Amino acid sequence: MQQSQLKGSRYVVPKKNFILRFAYNQFLIILGSILAAFGYVVFQVPFQIAAGGISGLAIIINEYSGLTVGMLYFLFNIPLLVVGYYQLGGLKFIFSTINSVITFSAASDLFVRLLPVYMDVFPLSQDLLLNCIYAGVSVGLGAGIIYRAGGSMGGTSIPARILQKRMGFPLSQSYLYTDMIVIVLAGFVFSWEKAMLALLTLLLGGMASDFVLEGVSQVRIAWIITDNPKVMSRTLMAELQRGVSMWQMTGAYSDTERTMIYCTVRRSQVSDLKFLVAAIDPKAFLVIGTAQQAWGGTGFTHLKSPSGR
Repeated sequence: MQQSQLKGSRYVVPKKNFILRFAYNQFLIILGSILAAFGYVVFQVPFQIAAGGISGLAIIINEYSGLTVGMLYFLFNIPLLVVGYYQLGGLKFIFSTINSVITFSAASDLFVRLLPVYMDVFPLSQDLLLNCIYAGVSVGLGAGIIYRAGGSMGGTSIPARILQKRMGFPLSQSYLYTDMIVIVLAGFVFSWEKAMLALLTLLLGGMASDFVLEGVSQVRIAWIITDNPKVMSRTLMAELQRGVSMWQMTGAYSDTERTMIYCTVRRSQVSDLKFLVAAIDPKAFLVIGTAQQAWGGTGFTHLKSPSGR
């Protein structure tokens, strides 16, 4: 680390790296917005699956107006962006959101016009349930890419964040309140069957977004309380190629000092871990928990600095 990058006790990211990262994130936001728009036009719009949010409201209003869904999405977001700027603050948040809103709106209208012309079969399926599932997955994956890049699709995410900030509601609960209003409205306008499908699309979209943000959990955390800490730790390091940590602790019930070993392993190593612990100390107390990601240490991918080193 260069001395010029240090300012007091704080690390200062070089301006060049900050600009490159910002540009890369904006590219991801554009990519995610295009993917979300594709799923929206192919699977939601033709079947009036208004799965909450401004995109769902655009489908409802499109039924009674001559405006396209992309144009409606853009227009509805303008006042929300103004409110979000003053209530949530930050030019970075607004810039990334505007990028997503403009790209999604433009791509949606472009796909509405071009896909029926250039696709041999449009829509791909007439099955409502299939369209509901694929709408949730494709739009959710696109939204997950946007969120991972630090952006937002605008829409109901802005009032949801304001509710969280002002009234302390959990963000997931705030999203549910704002999106359910649109889904209930869709039930009155279209049908309650389509409203139920829209709710399923909303739930699947959330799961797909979480998958992109966090990935599949491949890491397990093990806590081992044993009377043979040295043998246990050396064996785990040798056989599993994983680092371990040890703490001295006192049992509240027995009032005796024991040693607790902490170890992080991959999911595929859990069976070997249990076998080794049982072989070394059958009376050991073993707890295995789930972690989402592990970086650095022994046997895992090392973190990289902003400079890539």
